[in-house]
Amino acid sequence: MVGLTFSAMNKKQKKKLKRILVALALFAVFEVLEIAGVFDALPYGVWVEFAAFLVPYLIAGHDVLAKAWHGIVHRQPFDENLLMSIATIGAFALVFFPETEPHMAEGAAVMLFYQVGTLFESYAVGKTRKSIADMMDIAPEFANVMRDGELVQVDPYDVAVGDEIVCKPGERVPLDGVVVSGKSQLDTSALTGESVPRVVEEGVQVTSGCVNTTGKLVIRTTSVYEQSTVQRILELVENASEKKARTENFISRFARVYTPIVVGLAVLIAVASPLLFGFSWSLSVQSALIFLVVSCPCALVISVPLSFFGGIGAASRKGILVKGSSYLETLATVDTVAFDKTGTLTNGTFGVVAIHAPGSVDRDLLLSYAAHAEAYSDHPIAVSVVESYSGELDRAAIEEVEERSGKGVAARVNAHRVLVGNAALMGEADIDVPDCHLVGTILHVAVDGEYYGHIVIADMMKENAKEAVDALRDVGVREIVMLTGDREEVAAAVAGELGIAEYRAQLMPQDKMTCVEELLEHRDGRGGVAFVGDGINDAPVLMRADVGIAMGAMGSDAAIEAADIVLMNDNPASIARAMGIARKTMRIVRQNIVFALAVKIVIMILALPMIGISTMWLAVFGDVGVSVLAILNAMRCLR
Repeated sequence: MVGLTFSAMNKKQKKKLKRILVALALFAVFEVLEIAGVFDALPYGVWVEFAAFLVPYLIAGHDVLAKAWHGIVHRQPFDENLLMSIATIGAFALVFFPETEPHMAEGAAVMLFYQVGTLFESYAVGKTRKSIADMMDIAPEFANVMRDGELVQVDPYDVAVGDEIVCKPGERVPLDGVVVSGKSQLDTSALTGESVPRVVEEGVQVTSGCVNTTGKLVIRTTSVYEQSTVQRILELVENASEKKARTENFISRFARVYTPIVVGLAVLIAVASPLLFGFSWSLSVQSALIFLVVSCPCALVISVPLSFFGGIGAASRKGILVKGSSYLETLATVDTVAFDKTGTLTNGTFGVVAIHAPGSVDRDLLLSYAAHAEAYSDHPIAVSVVESYSGELDRAAIEEVEERSGKGVAARVNAHRVLVGNAALMGEADIDVPDCHLVGTILHVAVDGEYYGHIVIADMMKENAKEAVDALRDVGVREIVMLTGDREEVAAAVAGELGIAEYRAQLMPQDKMTCVEELLEHRDGRGGVAFVGDGINDAPVLMRADVGIAMGAMGSDAAIEAADIVLMNDNPASIARAMGIARKTMRIVRQNIVFALAVKIVIMILALPMIGISTMWLAVFGDVGVSVLAILNAMRCLR
C-alpha cells in the first residue's frame, strides 16, 4: 500500500514515512535478536536491549515527545501526545522492576505503530482535503480584455460590468456574462458535477468557473468578480468547516474532559492497586500503562471530523455545496420536504406545451401565423411562441402590427389578417372558441375571421422533477409538499403530474413562511423539515426551515446566501442524492463512535490488575488498530 500511495503524499508525509521505515527496520532486527536470545547471552544484556530498542523508539517518536513537552510547558498537556509519552516511557521504565518481564520492545512498538497510525491519518485527511481543494481550482487566474486594440491579461477583480472579455479554448470563464459572439462547449463538471459539456452560443448566459473547451468566446460581463458565481462558491467552501455538527462539538468537548480523567485513573491504578489491594507495583504500573495506551482518543477525535469532511467532499463532487457539517447532520434526519414550484420544479420560463388545431388546419401553419404576428413583441409569451417556431421568420411579410392591451395582437401576414390572443380578443371579432382541458395560457389564433386553433403556453416542467420526487420517496421522505404563488388550477396540474398529493396555491411570501412553520410544528418524532427554493422571496423561508436548499445556478443571491445547501446543477434530483450522502455519513460516524468506545472500554477493563488479561500488544491494537480501522471506515464517506 505504501508503494501505491507514496506519490500522492506531500513532502512532510514522505519524510515521516522514511523515518518510520528506518525505525521499523531497526526494530525488526532487534526483535529477531531478542527472540533468538542474543541479548540474554551478553553481559548486562537487559541494558543492551534497553539501548537497542531506544534507538528506533527515538527515531520514530522524538516529535511526539517534543509535542508532549511543549504542551506541558504551555500548560496544555492533556492530549494524545502526553498519553503516548507517559505510556511508552513507562514501558521502558519497567526495566527498573526486576521481578517483571522487560517491556522495551512493547514500548518501542507502541510508539512506532502510533506513528504509523498518525501517518495514515494525515494521508487520509490530505486525500479528503484534496477533494475539497479540487473545487478551489475553479478560481480564474486572469481575464482577457481588449485594451487599446490589444488583448491583454488582467486580474478578474479589475473587470467592470459591461466589459467584453475573450475566453480562448482551454481557459476558464473568469466572470459571469452573456456570449456576444462565438460558439463553444463548456465543461461545467467542477461546478455542477455534470460530465456532459454544455453548448453555448450568442445570447446564452455563461457562469464563471466553467472551462471553455472548443471555440473562442467573446463575453459581455454581467457582474463584477466579487459577485460572480465562482467567488460565491469559493466563499461557501472556505466557510464550510466553521459550521461544526453537534456530534463533532460533542467529541471535541469529550476529548478535553476525557484525557485528564484517563491520566488520573491511570495514576490511581498504579498507586491504589498495591496500597489498597496488595498487588505488586510492577503489575500495577504495567496495568496503568496499558490503560493509558488504549485510552488514547485518536480514533474518535480524527475519524468523526474526517467522516463529515469526507461527506462534504463527496457532495461537492456531485455539484452539491454543503455549508457545514451541522447541515449535513440535520439533513440526515429530514423526512419532510417542501418545494417552491417556479424555478425549482419548473424552469420558470414559458414554453409551448401543446398546439390544438381543427383537422382541416395544419399545425405548423397555425404556429407560423402566430410566430409572425408575435415577432415584434418582447412579451415572454410572445417570445416563447417565436422560439418554438422552427421555420424562418419573413419580417417583410408582416404589416400593420397592433398590440391589444390585455388581449393579444393583430397583424397582417402575407396579406392575411391574423389575430393571436385570448378569448376576449376573439370575442371582439365574433369568433367562437372551444374550451381547452389543459392548464396554462391559451393563445387563440384566427386568420381572416376563421378560427385556426389555439396554442397552450405554460411554465415548462424540469425534465428531472418527477425523478426528484420519486427519489425522495425512495430514500424515505414521508411528506412532500409544493408551495406556490401560482393559480390553483396551475398548481393542481403540476402537483398531479409530479404525483405530489399536498400542495398550497396562491401564496404570498409570508404565507409560505406560515406553511413551513406549520410543518415544523406538526412534524412527528425527530424528523426535520427541508425547504427548496430559488427566489429572493424564498430567502426567509430557507432560513426558517431546518435545512434550506437553494438552486445555485439560477437562484438569486439572497436565496443562495440564506440556504444551508446549494445545488449548483439546479437538479432537484440532487436533493435525494444529498440526503443519501448525509445518512451514510451519519451511519459511519455512529459506527466509529460505538466501535472505538466498545473496544477501548473492554481492553481497559481487562487491563485492571485484578483481571490482568490485557497486554501491551493488545493495547497497541486498541489504540492504533482501532484508529486505522476507524479512519478507513471514515474514508468510505468520500465514495
